[in-house]
Amino acid sequence: MIERPPTFIHANALLIGETGLLLRGVPGSGKSALTLRLVEWAASRGFFARLIGDDRVAVENRSGRLIARPHPAVAGLIEMRGRGLVSVAFEPAGAILGVVDLEPPSGESHPRYPSPEADLTQICGVSLPRCAAAIRDAAVLEKMLHFIRNLSLK
Repeated sequence: MIERPPTFIHANALLIGETGLLLRGVPGSGKSALTLRLVEWAASRGFFARLIGDDRVAVENRSGRLIARPHPAVAGLIEMRGRGLVSVAFEPAGAILGVVDLEPPSGESHPRYPSPEADLTQICGVSLPRCAAAIRDAAVLEKMLHFIRNLSLK
């Protein structure tokens, strides 16, 4: 088998329990804020929760599983708007089970009823469940928790 170098993508990666998520979105879409909210929510309820990487993560297909790692220059750091980069607990790698695409802050929105094809995405040859969300949605945390629960059941 040929080893390929990892691909760096613009996204956040985190673990909630054993469920790894990628949060994708343009700068300012709320990736870091949602990552911090999800980790804080899970940790406050006794679940394992950690950042893998903020803003740029390395992803690679390892035997049909998508593995994410932090960019070495910012491992253990996450951006907090108005505070800059802050240190947080992190994991050096994790298997990604789902992808969340965040809407841009300009207000462009994802379709209300997406097509079944929109529920999947491919990264590095790995097909993953996908969910669209908007950080400005009051129910974004609940939507993410529902998505995570469904990933954990598969």
